[in-house]
Amino acid sequence: MPDFAISPPAVPSVAIAGSTARFPVRRIFCVGRNYADHAREMGADPNREPPFFFTKPGDTVIDDGAALAYPLATTNLHYEAELVAAIGTGGVEIPADRALAHVWGYAAGNDLTRRNLQAEAKQMRRPWDMAKGFDNSAPCGPLLPVAEHGHPDPGARLTCSVNGQVVQDTTLDQMIWPLPDIIAFLSAQVELLPGDLIYTGTPAGVGALTAGDVCVVTVEGVGQVTTTIT
Repeated sequence: MPDFAISPPAVPSVAIAGSTARFPVRRIFCVGRNYADHAREMGADPNREPPFFFTKPGDTVIDDGAALAYPLATTNLHYEAELVAAIGTGGVEIPADRALAHVWGYAAGNDLTRRNLQAEAKQMRRPWDMAKGFDNSAPCGPLLPVAEHGHPDPGARLTCSVNGQVVQDTTLDQMIWPLPDIIAFLSAQVELLPGDLIYTGTPAGVGALTAGDVCVVTVEGVGQVTTTIT
């Protein structure tokens, strides 16, 4: 056991549905503009260009039901409803036709974004790190294990509601790049390892959250994640 100069940080983790065990989180990869309607919403070309990725630190993950203090350095916090895939078996250059065998489970996720900082970064051609990777920016519901429940139906609904009003509503088959292709592209750039989470992109309808809002992301047949902004 190494002799650390300071106490090592706790291992980030997410809940597992129906279990007291937890899933350790290594890295969080997010897919940008993976729904055509959202690409148009953000002023981008929705044509099927290769997917691109950004990251959040593993310790930005928070559980279903967490209360989140309104983040620093923004007055424009946005929700982004997403399907999350948890990697259980690592690999490099994973073929798309074998990619789903590497998925341990699925959850509902929310890619919270400081939209003002993202807009500034885009304008100045700078990284998105401070817009996406801030504290508690990756709410994630309990993981539903593939071994017990299989993979989500491609036509499953992905929705987001704020204070009971539905603001995002799509189906998973509307992804520009489905999960097997995402895993294939991503594993051609980095070695995927157990504990990695992939947030697979958000549909149109992103918008602002304010203090007091309750935001619920639901993936049909998978679960949901609720976040309260304080």
